[in-house]
Amino acid sequence: MEDMEIKDKESAVAEQPVQAVERSYLKLMTKAAPDGWLKGFLKRVFFVEILQGMTLTMSYMFKKPVTRQYPKEKRESMPGFRGMHALVRKPLTGRARCVGCGLCAAICPSKCITIYTSEGKTHEKVVDRYDIEILRCLFCGLCVEACPFQAIVLTGHYEYSDSARESFLLTKEQLMDNWDKYMTDEKGKFYFKHFWVPRRSHFETSDDQAVFRGKR
Repeated sequence: MEDMEIKDKESAVAEQPVQAVERSYLKLMTKAAPDGWLKGFLKRVFFVEILQGMTLTMSYMFKKPVTRQYPKEKRESMPGFRGMHALVRKPLTGRARCVGCGLCAAICPSKCITIYTSEGKTHEKVVDRYDIEILRCLFCGLCVEACPFQAIVLTGHYEYSDSARESFLLTKEQLMDNWDKYMTDEKGKFYFKHFWVPRRSHFETSDDQAVFRGKR
């Protein structure tokens, strides 16, 4: 008899959470139940939902529009925006700062950069071609970070849609023209000061850095 009483108590305790779940489920179902036939009939007769939608539409008619009339109203890109590429031009000679080291092409995850070099008259490396296939580019900015000579940047220019695939293959001359168009004056200096990494200070040891000095 005692065993039967213990089993009855255990079964009652086990059923409690199940009953609580059922009650909460029924409560939710009651809340989500559809309107009664009279309320639904009145809504259909008096077009309540349609009037509510028209009220919302009319309320926006008297507000100031937020639509930008592009292309008449062009939005200025934010500083550091990763747009079309450009090769940095030396201010004194006007030549490209790129030395053809190939670090940008090596680190590029999509392999969209191709560099062709040759040996100059004084045995220096000369960059003959520098091509970037924009359609494959991820605009990750790793090429900018990998370059130790500050030779490539991502400009704020974002309007370069075209119907021909050939127009998305940027050559060395086009990349240098992009520098003249979009990164002249103080834009280039501002870009290198705030968005170009790594800098020399990133490799300097901080004062609180733990340094192993060996045995004394």
